[in-house]
Amino acid sequence: MNRNFWIIALIAFINALSYTVLIPIIYLYGKQFGLNDFETSLLFAIYSLAQFFATPVIGKLSDRFGRKPLLVISLLGTVIANYMAGIAATAGILFFARFLDGITGGNVSVAQAVISDVTTPATRAKAFGIFGASFGLGFILGPVISLLAQEISLGASFIASAAFAFVGLVITIFFLPETLKKEDRSTGNVFDLGLDKLITGLFIPKIGILLVINFLIGTTFTMFTYAFQPYFLTVLKQTNQTLTLMFLLFGVLGVIMQTSGISILNRKYSVVNILLLGIFVRSLCFLLMPVIPNIIYFVVVAILFASLNSVVQPMISTLITLNAKPEEQGIVIGLNSSYLSISNAIGPILAGVLVNQSNPSTYAYPLYFAGISTFMVLFFAVRNQRKFTPNMS
Repeated sequence: MNRNFWIIALIAFINALSYTVLIPIIYLYGKQFGLNDFETSLLFAIYSLAQFFATPVIGKLSDRFGRKPLLVISLLGTVIANYMAGIAATAGILFFARFLDGITGGNVSVAQAVISDVTTPATRAKAFGIFGASFGLGFILGPVISLLAQEISLGASFIASAAFAFVGLVITIFFLPETLKKEDRSTGNVFDLGLDKLITGLFIPKIGILLVINFLIGTTFTMFTYAFQPYFLTVLKQTNQTLTLMFLLFGVLGVIMQTSGISILNRKYSVVNILLLGIFVRSLCFLLMPVIPNIIYFVVVAILFASLNSVVQPMISTLITLNAKPEEQGIVIGLNSSYLSISNAIGPILAGVLVNQSNPSTYAYPLYFAGISTFMVLFFAVRNQRKFTPNMS
């Protein structure tokens, strides 16, 4: 792991802080503007829908012009958007700010492309594990910072997010060199932004099946991440402070798994098998969480969930980069982020449709549905694992 890797890992950590400061408060912030449960699900969805269209464009441009300029643009967009959200006076401005953050939000996919530039195939799984751990560390500190910001106001969390993104922007400009070699840059029509790849990418050998799997598991996961919050607050009768502490717990366990667990598992199991294990544990926990409406029971299941849930995305990213050509890394990672983004838009909307805030028992429905659906995705992945297993010879 060379100097450039650790710089991008630091940027990823700061970016994670910017992102995770917001996670515990977006639902509550929407409620502050008088939005109902379905409307708050749209607040989640508009950000992800914008990312769906933006990330393949950003990935394509990063393959042509380099990683650094596109990372700068993405981080700058986050700074402006979250500052706007923090001082928003109306729900309309809040929705626009979330859209702006999404349309410029290709920083994670570009950072992943940097990692593929500066690592070898043999070290890539470990590198993405550390990268995931950097993000996971943000899940530890982000909720803590969010708790402090909430003492001022919910909007202060957006201001803090913008400040962290600004720090990441400064580090990118002054310390991160360009990592894409000139001979590896794509050529062709600069106005061909790669949107056609949203369809044709599904037919890329080995990559297409991974995009489908990530879209499906992303949809079920974001059903959980949205539904978990009203379930935790309403059914389990918890506060926004304890909700934030739950995100802190997820972050701590995620970092432990991504810094140590993935390396241990990788000694005995293939990347594909680790991915399948993570999906299995995720689906099982979704089904178990709402069985008993008790906070102690929920925390126990959540610990099991957080222990292996964090391996899923690093393994998907590893498989995609191992199966892609060097000159295609940016576009395929961008495609992966796009399909994950559209799943992030669909999941909350599905959860919002299933719940009825006048009947709190319905907050368990998306969790059950997410568990059953994730088991179906696991079955699909097992049946098709040969189609996405990389050739390491």
